[in-house]
Amino acid sequence: MLYCTDFRYDLKRGQEAERWLGGLLEGDTIEVKRDFIAHKTNRVYVEFECNAKPSGIKTTEAELWAFVTDICTIIIPTERLRLLVEEAIKDKQYRRGGDGHRSIGALIELHQLVTSK
Repeated sequence: MLYCTDFRYDLKRGQEAERWLGGLLEGDTIEVKRDFIAHKTNRVYVEFECNAKPSGIKTTEAELWAFVTDICTIIIPTERLRLLVEEAIKDKQYRRGGDGHRSIGALIELHQLVTSK
């Protein structure tokens, strides 16, 4: 990111972020997941299959996903999260989980949600 000391430039960037955040509350679709142990494991579980059928990230129509943990909330575009899940599947970073272990989910490191490749 380019550093700039121009107040008008900084103000414009701040206002763009305010409009984006406002859009979350006004119209963008967002899937919200509460993760009670992410702060301990440094990972989130992203379901992609349940009862041998696509589910979760594979079927969502949400534009964004939010992971609410005990220490922070991370919001990520669904398409970016889908790419991370596909990588995790290729790397065999997935586990059974959910009620009765009927679901399969990718284990995504928290840092992957906030960094780019």
